[in-house]
Amino acid sequence: MSGGVDSSVAAALLKRAGFDVIGVFMKFWSEDKSGRVANRCCSPESEIRARRVAGRLGIPFYVLNFEKEFKKRIVNYFLKENKKGLTPNPCVVCNKEIKFGLLLEKVLKLNANFVATGHYARLAGDRPQRSCRLCKGRDKEKDQSYFLWQLSQKQLKRILFPVGNYTRAEVEKLAKKFRLPFAGVKKSQEICFVSASVEDFLKRHLESRPGQIITEEGKIIGKHQGLWSYTIGQRKGIGLPGGPYYVLGKDLKRNILIVTKDEKDLLKKELIAKNANWVSGKKPKLPAKVMVKIRYRHQPASATITKIPHSRSCMLKFVRLQRAITPGQSAVFYRGQELLGGGIIC
Repeated sequence: MSGGVDSSVAAALLKRAGFDVIGVFMKFWSEDKSGRVANRCCSPESEIRARRVAGRLGIPFYVLNFEKEFKKRIVNYFLKENKKGLTPNPCVVCNKEIKFGLLLEKVLKLNANFVATGHYARLAGDRPQRSCRLCKGRDKEKDQSYFLWQLSQKQLKRILFPVGNYTRAEVEKLAKKFRLPFAGVKKSQEICFVSASVEDFLKRHLESRPGQIITEEGKIIGKHQGLWSYTIGQRKGIGLPGGPYYVLGKDLKRNILIVTKDEKDLLKKELIAKNANWVSGKKPKLPAKVMVKIRYRHQPASATITKIPHSRSCMLKFVRLQRAITPGQSAVFYRGQELLGGGIIC
C-alpha cells in the first residue's frame, strides 16, 4: 500500500472478496535525509494516507524498511547505466527486484499466499498447474504491463492485480464508494526517487566528463557536458546555435555526442535487445511476428523477432521505421493482449 488510490482500492476489493488482507507500506531510499524532500512512493504523507486507509478497511498495517536494498539494487543501477551513457528504466528493475522480489520473499516467510498491488495489468491461466499469462490492463491509457516484463512464472503465480479489470475512472469511483480518503491526492509520477529533474539528480551523483559534439559527417560543432545528460531524440538543452539539433547517438569509447538537424535521421528499422526474458518461461518458436513497445508511451509497432545464436539477445525488424530507439530502454513484446517478454535495447 503506497498511499495511492490504486493500491488502496486493490486492498478494498480484496477485503470485499473475502481475502484475509494485510497492508504493507515499503520505505525506500530518499536523497534528502532531512525528510523535506522524500521519495514520492514512500513520503511521510503517503504513509499517513496508507495507514488511514488500512484503518478504514479494518486491516493490519506494517511498514517494511527497504532503504538499503532499494539504494543498492535500484538507485545504483540507475546511476551505473546512466554513467555508461544509457537511458535505463528503474521501474522495471524495481518491480522485479523489490516489489515482486524482496517483498514477495518477506511475506511468503510470514505465510502469506499472494502479494497484491495496484498495477493496471491482468493475469490469466491456471496458477498451480499451468503457466500464468501476463496481459494488458483493461484501461488502455493506464496499462502498466510494460513495466512487468522481467517477472518469472514463480513470481506471477504469487501475484494478484485486483484493479487490472477496471479503468482508472472506475477505480476513482470505487475509492469514493469505499469512502477512502483521497481528495486532492496527485497521481504518481515517474522515477519516484528523483525529486526534481533527472538531469539535476545525475549532476549531483555523477562526475561530468565533457567531450565533443559532432555531426553525423564528423564535423565538430560544440562541447557536451557529459553523455549521461542526453538521450536519443532529445532536442532541447543541447545548447548549440543554429538549431534545432537532435541527439542521434553516442560514441561511448570516444566520449562523443552525435547530433543531426534532420529529424528523419532518428528513424530506424531494427534493434537488438539483450537479456531477453520470456514470461511463460519458454522461448517461443522464432522467428515470430509480434507487437513491440520501445518505451512506455510508445504505440505498439509490428515487428519480426529473431534469435541471435548463442546468446540471450534478439533482433527485431520493424515493418515501419521507429523514431528514437534508445539504448537502455525496454523493448517489450506482445501478441494481442498477452505480454510475451522483453529485453533491454542495446
